[in-house]
Amino acid sequence: MKTWIPPERFLPYLTWKQVDGLPRDRTLMVLPTAAIEQHGHHLPLATDTLINNLLLGHALQKLPKDLPVYALAPVHYGKSNEHVGYPGTLSLHRDTFMAVLRDLGRSLKAAGFQRLVFFNSHGGNHSLIDVMARDLRDELGLRTFCLYGGGPAEGVCAQEAAYGFHAGEVETALLLAGTPELVHTDQYTSNYIARVGDPGLLKPEFASATFSWLTRDIAPSGVMGDPSPATAENGWRWCEAMSDRIARALVEMHDFQEILER
Repeated sequence: MKTWIPPERFLPYLTWKQVDGLPRDRTLMVLPTAAIEQHGHHLPLATDTLINNLLLGHALQKLPKDLPVYALAPVHYGKSNEHVGYPGTLSLHRDTFMAVLRDLGRSLKAAGFQRLVFFNSHGGNHSLIDVMARDLRDELGLRTFCLYGGGPAEGVCAQEAAYGFHAGEVETALLLAGTPELVHTDQYTSNYIARVGDPGLLKPEFASATFSWLTRDIAPSGVMGDPSPATAENGWRWCEAMSDRIARALVEMHDFQEILER
């Protein structure tokens, strides 16, 4: 799979002796979490994983060279049961996913490392990661951080910004920038699961009152958004802005220990 992670910041490329030489209290370990799941007719199953790698890789390239921040090997599979039934979607049970995160946290703690960042690019993982980050802080004393995507994409319409969250304009643009050969531009379909101006309180996402949903219930094509306005130019522009924010967040996470010790 294509990668943008700088090799000198990819922990699996180091020897154990090199890892042993890293400062235990200052090294920030970043665990990418994503998914292998349907993304409509036009995007690959690995969309979340590719976007994760694209954004994190560009963010790591922007860090000061002496800042000890390393990417771990990614957890490609996530909790994707909302998409089960679409061929190619591979989902972990919530207990399995959380057990993997816990075991990896324990391994880092056993080696003496103190700080772990979950960098997640799949919405179905968010709530589980929040719980696990708190548990690892409580059970192991790890300083845990959660980082979700790279923030908003400037220039998308209000409707797309609110409900274009799966295989819509932003994800499509990022892949047109990073892996254009994997985007089937002749297969675009659009679908919105809710409308910004709808006065109703009950919505599937991003509201104070929500209902549990499966993709086949609300978006049979698998698309939640409109990919048709996507361009590679916007993809690179958003990648640059998002990776800037991620890099700044990583620096703050690295420095956070000093804040706690004041």
